[in-house]
Amino acid sequence: MQERIRVDRELDIRGEVCPFTFVKSKLALENMKVGEVLRVLIDYEPSAKNVPRSMEDEGQEVVAVNRIGDNLWEIIIRKRK
Repeated sequence: MQERIRVDRELDIRGEVCPFTFVKSKLALENMKVGEVLRVLIDYEPSAKNVPRSMEDEGQEVVAVNRIGDNLWEIIIRKRK
């Protein structure tokens, strides 16, 4: 059974494309405390790979990337620094 993760903030950026999906996600994290969790909703498939990779490169923890609809993904990120 998967642990339920408490989300502190949600960012719905459906309609955005790379690199804006990463930039907006990064800006949202900058306003959060270390340890808080951000849930990002996207509808651009390349972002489902690019945003998590870029977040890990920045030192953040990507908790999950889930396809939650036909053209919809959630990326769960825990702020690490």
